[in-house]
Amino acid sequence: MQRREKTVSAAKSFSKFGNPMSRLAKKSIAVGKADVSVNSGVLTVKGSKGTLTKRVHPSIDITVDATGVSITPKDRSRLSKVLTGTFASHVRNMVAGVENRYMKKLILEGVGYKVEAKGKDIVLTVGFSHTVALKIPEDISATVEKNIIKLESLNKESVGQFAADIRRVKPPEPYLGKGIRYDGEIIRRKQGKKAV
Repeated sequence: MQRREKTVSAAKSFSKFGNPMSRLAKKSIAVGKADVSVNSGVLTVKGSKGTLTKRVHPSIDITVDATGVSITPKDRSRLSKVLTGTFASHVRNMVAGVENRYMKKLILEGVGYKVEAKGKDIVLTVGFSHTVALKIPEDISATVEKNIIKLESLNKESVGQFAADIRRVKPPEPYLGKGIRYDGEIIRRKQGKKAV
């Protein structure tokens, strides 16, 4: 009964106040040295390292003025309010990326494990009966040195997703720590079974 009362109370609160807009989205986003423009529903951010573009969702408005970039919902729907915060994060990441490229490092640990960059693919040898080849996205530069993979890109989403795809091939196991891990990642180790 008490749980039901809490649910009803939460529903009344939502109907009264609605879904609040992200506090980050309410603030104007500083663009620094980057050049930001919106044209025909496409957001373009140019900087010293390159250019990024992203299609703007029709539920929000993005305006650029002397103070920076402002994002506002077009209506009072829940989707519009949620997307203001999402696009605020996108804009911040794009502004940062065109001035300082995002980087991810992955490390292979294991006897016989190795990685090679062959053309537009990263080829992994990680204990399977076959090698695993992953195509490098066009907006990412990948370099391999010994058993360390270094990924760089203007696009934070792209470099983060590709790094996750590589790690997913052979996640680090908790007993010996073998596998593919992020640089600086701490693996919670487990103690193996002891002989009686």
